Amino acid sequence: MTLKLVIGNKNYSSWSMRPWLALRANNIAFEEVFIPLYTGDADKRRILEVTPSGKVPALVDGDITVWDSLAIIEYLAERFPDARLWPEDRASRAHARSISAEMHSGFMALRNECGMNLHRPIGPVTLSDDARANIARVQQIWSECRKRHGKSGPFLFGAFSGADAMFAPVVHRFRTYAIEVTPPAADYMNTMMAQPAFQEWTRGGLAETIVIERFETT
Repeated sequence: MTLKLVIGNKNYSSWSMRPWLALRANNIAFEEVFIPLYTGDADKRRILEVTPSGKVPALVDGDITVWDSLAIIEYLAERFPDARLWPEDRASRAHARSISAEMHSGFMALRNECGMNLHRPIGPVTLSDDARANIARVQQIWSECRKRHGKSGPFLFGAFSGADAMFAPVVHRFRTYAIEVTPPAADYMNTMMAQPAFQEWTRGGLAETIVIERFETT
C-alpha cells in the first residue's frame, strides 16, 4: 500500500517540507496530498479527517497515521531502515536526533521574524537579538557536524539524513532574508540547494499562486 503524505503549501509550509524531503531524497514512494492552508472551514475539515491535530503534515500508512514532522521522520526511519535516515553509529545517531529535536522545539525568534516564503524577494529584515542568537546557534550546529563528519559526505552526518531534512527550511530562510553566514555554513547551504529533492520542492513552491497574507512580510 502506497504511503500518503498530507502537506500544506510548499511556498510556506516548512513543517511539510521536512518529511516530504526525507521521503523524496531517499526514493521512498508516496502519494502527495495537498490541502491549502488557511482557506476556510472546508479544508480545515479535510485535515481533521486525516489527523485529530488539525495540522499538516500527516503521514498515512494503511491504518496507521502519524502527524508532526519529527514523528514522521522517526516512523520512516523504523519503516524503511535501509534508507538510513539516522546515522548507523550510535553516538552520531544520538547527536543527529538531538539537533533535530532542538530544531523542532526551538529557534522561535528566527521562525517568527524570518518566515518561510519562497516567493519573497531576497533581502534582509531587521532582526532581534534573539533571532541573531538563533542564527549563530544554527551555524554552530552545522559547522560542528561538518567538522566531525565531513570526510564521509557533504551533509551534516556525511550522507543525507533526517537531520538535514529538519534543517532544510532554515536554508531557505537564510537565503530569502539574505542572512550573512560563515563559509562553512555557506558550503552546507550550497550542498542542500543542489540536492535534487530540495530543488524539486523549491520549484513546486515557486509554481504556487496562493497568497496567505499573514505570512507575507516586507
